[in-house]
Amino acid sequence: MTMRLALALILLTALLLAASLAVPAQGLFDLWADDPDVARIILVELRLPRSLLALFYGLVLGASGAAIQALFANPLASPDITGATGSAALGAVLFAYIFGLASPFWLAVGGIAGAWVGLAALLLLAGPKAETATLLLAGIAISTIAGAATALALALAPSPFAFYDAYEWLMGSLIDRSLPQLAFVAIPAALVTIWLALQGPALDRLALGEDAAEAMGYRIVRMRVMIIAATAIGVGAAVSVCGAVGFIGLVGPVIARRLVDGHPGRAIVPAAMIGAILLLAADLAIRAAPPDRTIPVGVLTAMIGTPFFLWLIATMRWRAGP
Repeated sequence: MTMRLALALILLTALLLAASLAVPAQGLFDLWADDPDVARIILVELRLPRSLLALFYGLVLGASGAAIQALFANPLASPDITGATGSAALGAVLFAYIFGLASPFWLAVGGIAGAWVGLAALLLLAGPKAETATLLLAGIAISTIAGAATALALALAPSPFAFYDAYEWLMGSLIDRSLPQLAFVAIPAALVTIWLALQGPALDRLALGEDAAEAMGYRIVRMRVMIIAATAIGVGAAVSVCGAVGFIGLVGPVIARRLVDGHPGRAIVPAAMIGAILLLAADLAIRAAPPDRTIPVGVLTAMIGTPFFLWLIATMRWRAGP
C-alpha cells in the first residue's frame, strides 16, 4: 500500500468518524449551550460507542474478509457468505436466550464459539482450496442451518418476546450500545486486525501455491487453523454485540485488492480501513431515516452489497467464458 493511498484512507476514516460523532449536529450544539453535562453524557455514552463500534466492526470485517479470501483463493469468500456471521449469531442467541447467559462477556464467548464452529464446518465441507461453486454451496448450507437453528432457539426461548427483543440485533444494529460492550468488540477486533495484517507476507506466499509456500518454510495447516480461529474471535465478538452485518467483509477486500494490484496479503490493511469506511458511511446514512423509524444497519449493507455480489459473480462467469 502506497503512502498516498494510506493517507487517503486514514483521512477518509477520520472524517467519517468525526461526522458520526457530530451528526445530527444542531440538536447537540443547542443542548451543549443549554446543559453541557447532559450533552457530554449523550456524546460519551451514546454517540461514542456507536461510532467506535462501526469503526472496529468494519475493521475486523474487512481484515477477516481479506484473510479468508486469501486463504481460500476465492474472491467470493467472506465471513457472512461462508456462514461465520450466521453461526456467530446462533452462538450468541443460544447463550443469551437458551442458557440465560446474557452478559456481554458470555455473549462474546457464544459468538466466538459459534463462528469457530461455522468456519470449521466450512473447511470440512468445502476444503481449503474450494472452487467457487463448492464454496458457495457450503456457505449457503451453513448459513441456512445457522439461520434455521437461530429461529428455532428463539421460538423455544423461555421468554415469549425473544423474537421481538432479538430482531433489531439480528439485523445488525449499533444503537444503544454501552462502553463495556464497546470494549468487548474493540479489544478483540483491534488485536485480530493487527495479527491478520502481520500475516500478509505469508498470505502473499500462499498465493504462489501451497507447495511453494511450504518450501519457503510456512506451515500451511497451522496457518489455516490460526487464521480461521482469529477471524472467528474478531467477527464472533462483534456479532455478539452488534448482530450480523453482511457484505462489508466481501466488498472491502475486493476493492482493496484492486488498489494493491491483486496481492492478497497486502490487501488486508486497506481492506480493514475500507470496511470501517463502509460501515461508518452506512451508519451515517441510516440516520437520515425519519426519527420514528429505525433501520438496522445490516439491512442497508445487504441492500448495497447484494447487487455488488451479483456483479462479482457475473464478472467471474464472464472471465471464465461460456
